[in-house]
Amino acid sequence: MTKIDIISGFLGAGKTTFIKKLLQEAVSGEQVVLIENEFGEIGIDGGFLKDAGVEIREMNSGCICCSLVGDFGQSLKEVLTTYHPDRIIIEPSGVGKLSDVMKAVKDVAAEIQVTLNSAVTIVDAQKCKMYRKNFGEFFNNQIENAGTVVLSRTDIAPADKVDLAVEIIRELNPRAAVVTTPCEELSGKQLLEIIEKPDTMEDDLMNELKAHHDHEGGCSCGHDHDHHHADEVFSSWGLENVPAMSKETLDQILDELAYGDGFGDVLRAKGMIPGMEKGTWLYFDLVPEQYEIRDGKPEYTGKVCVIGADLKEEELKQAFGR
Repeated sequence: MTKIDIISGFLGAGKTTFIKKLLQEAVSGEQVVLIENEFGEIGIDGGFLKDAGVEIREMNSGCICCSLVGDFGQSLKEVLTTYHPDRIIIEPSGVGKLSDVMKAVKDVAAEIQVTLNSAVTIVDAQKCKMYRKNFGEFFNNQIENAGTVVLSRTDIAPADKVDLAVEIIRELNPRAAVVTTPCEELSGKQLLEIIEKPDTMEDDLMNELKAHHDHEGGCSCGHDHDHHHADEVFSSWGLENVPAMSKETLDQILDELAYGDGFGDVLRAKGMIPGMEKGTWLYFDLVPEQYEIRDGKPEYTGKVCVIGADLKEEELKQAFGR
């Protein structure tokens, strides 16, 4: 089964850099076809206009690069039957709708052994607001249909612009993973994992707590919750794009989470937060009256999840937010 990944975004957003990183660090052992598609637009160099509608050329990385013209679906089938690749990466160029490309792939998938593996949109963090204003419908479509949105240039963008970009993306797509960590701090394999697998940290924590609650026949937090199901008793609070923090500051917050009641009745908490030094990350795990902070590798975004009863969400946001 051939996997198809779509990497979309406006000109200059950083698509090519992202794709190169995947090719060099994550899928180098696979037979990969890269398709650059001028979708619905005859803007391609005349040399590419072949009768078959597809031009194949070798790239430096050894992957095959095709620029498709004419019937996209027919050309895609031809690539599949000719090369039988493990993976196809499609880079739609220009202003186009991600949903159109996804539909074309799904139409082909109904006839040939392929699967739409991921849909990624790359957005320049400094230009997100401008993109939305100038490209409205096209920008919204690229965000709404993405499984992962990668914010580029977060290493040079002001923090408030990154926060605003995340806010705009979340308005349009509450489900997508939003990558705010600079891509050069993440490996190609990490990026591939992010776009292929959903982030389940919150669900995993809640399931872990439910299993413990059901096994113990109740809650061990010392509070009387009667005999309700865990999901009736507990609520979860999460924050993404958590800013850099010192170990001392994190320690103070976790001490209150574990031993105090300033944030509500906290039963479980987990997080990955950038440290103050570039490239350093602090991971933590917490249960009542016990927590651990350790060094970890960069995550795709700073994130925290807290599960408990009567959680004080505003106080949590003030503690972990900017």
